[in-house]
Amino acid sequence: MSSQSQPSNLASAIGWVPPDNWPAMSREQCKELLTAPGERFEMEEVDIRGVRLRTWKNAPPNLRALAMFGRMYGEREFMIYDDERVTYAAWFQAVAKLAHAFREHGIAKGDRVALAMRNLPEWPVVFFAATTIGAICVPLNAWWTGPELAYGLSDSGTKLLVCDDERWERIAEHRGDCPAIETVIVSRCEGQPEGARRLEDIIGKPNDYKSLDTMELPEVEIAPEDDATIFYTSGTTGRPKGALGTHRNLCTNILSSGYNAACAVLRRGEKIPDPVPKKGLTVIPLFHVTACSAGLMGNIAAGNTLIFMYKWDPIEAFQIIEREKVNVTGGVPTIAWQLLEHPERKNYDLSSLEAIAYGGAPAAPELVRKIREEFGALPGNGWGMTETMATVTGHSSEDYLNRPDSCGPPVAVADLKIMSEDGSRELPVGEIGELWARGPMVVKGYWKNPEATAETFVDGWVKTGDLARLDEEGWCYIADRAKDMIIRGGENIYSSEVENVLYDHPAVTDAALIGLPHRELGEEPAAVVHLAPGTQASEEELQEWVADRLAKFKVPVKIAFSHETLPRNANGKILKKDLAGMFG
Repeated sequence: MSSQSQPSNLASAIGWVPPDNWPAMSREQCKELLTAPGERFEMEEVDIRGVRLRTWKNAPPNLRALAMFGRMYGEREFMIYDDERVTYAAWFQAVAKLAHAFREHGIAKGDRVALAMRNLPEWPVVFFAATTIGAICVPLNAWWTGPELAYGLSDSGTKLLVCDDERWERIAEHRGDCPAIETVIVSRCEGQPEGARRLEDIIGKPNDYKSLDTMELPEVEIAPEDDATIFYTSGTTGRPKGALGTHRNLCTNILSSGYNAACAVLRRGEKIPDPVPKKGLTVIPLFHVTACSAGLMGNIAAGNTLIFMYKWDPIEAFQIIEREKVNVTGGVPTIAWQLLEHPERKNYDLSSLEAIAYGGAPAAPELVRKIREEFGALPGNGWGMTETMATVTGHSSEDYLNRPDSCGPPVAVADLKIMSEDGSRELPVGEIGELWARGPMVVKGYWKNPEATAETFVDGWVKTGDLARLDEEGWCYIADRAKDMIIRGGENIYSSEVENVLYDHPAVTDAALIGLPHRELGEEPAAVVHLAPGTQASEEELQEWVADRLAKFKVPVKIAFSHETLPRNANGKILKKDLAGMFG
């Protein structure tokens, strides 16, 4: 057995034994074969903002080209939602119709079009109607409260907002805080929304898209490095920051995902099969780069069918998987655990599942083995962040079983390095330091925030804030996540944001948010507070205080009260590692 195929200690612990003669190729051999001149994954060097970077030569130049490509799948089903079914041809007709409507409302290249809604068939229509005419789409977190949504709209300078009825109910009273908004279009609204248009009055309902007149997209020139999206990511301090993504950023993921899949096949010793359309159950929100950039873009390029749910429910998921013969699902480890352990699973035929992939939260190695054993499906994982527009590393199949504690190696167009805390030197293989990433997927910077941009982006590299190490073959292992960040079921919770809300309570004089381990969610937020002498506040009162001001997933599940002020180091920073013991 080669040194490459020796299972890690964790792989042995979960009982995985590599097949004979695995791997058939080294990762470097895969790279040489797949990226050779004339091959699908051929690379070329491009100057991007003064830095020479490897890019996928055959990636679509922009999202407009991707939409035109998707149109060619014609009557193949693209989206399914309850009893709504939309073909690729019908989707494109709705995109073109709405793009012209945006133009009529004065939307030009570079204007911001915000999108705030659940995973609905309207979501990819709005996204591409905006980006194919050169506007910047701003997908907002649909779980945000009214004030949080208003902040994103105001900060981005959104000129036109498209939202569903639920989001409009939250936003309407804050419209005065968003002076740049000229037009609001609301979907799935009963009656006429005050001060807004109904989306259905422009393009009809999803099942009506097929009846729309055939038309072309409005003419516009779009370069790969033109601005395409603003995805908001919270920082460890202050307000959320808008990561400014380009058309190249999003199109890079199409080939990055395909490259990872091809590597897995070659390492197994098999020939790369001809592409076959797949059906995927999309359960993570499209306002995340994981679902939008890493998922939606590649699925359109492949002509796959996407199925949406109103909200996650394991029983409904089983029914959909059985009825629609779903091949791929996942999103975050929570989903995988619930699929595995739900008592009703045995009552459904889930044999169509081929892969369960996830990211966005740490996963127990045991989950990797169970996916393979219980479903016969291949597990998949990867690492990325909003600032990298999702995929930087990819990990799946036998490689994942062999290294279940890794997030995989970087794709061929990406580079990783481990830097010292002060960023002055690169650390050797095996040492833990800050993970830096580089490649054509890294965003331009933060929207209208030059200080934060200069601090995070250095000569094409993004300083991730994650602590990690690399092994001899380049596989990455995340040791600790970004400072003061908790990841609950794939949702980032930045401690300072919740702490600041707690500090606003008149009784609280000291507060710290930490993550408590949770097998399904990865972590849950918990707070430790110190109250001012002579004041009172209960756990329930403080939880309601946070819930009234922030999205529900940010509310601490437990709050412990400290009689003393919280422990600090010499620099005055709270020693959070000392607080977990307060929760037993």
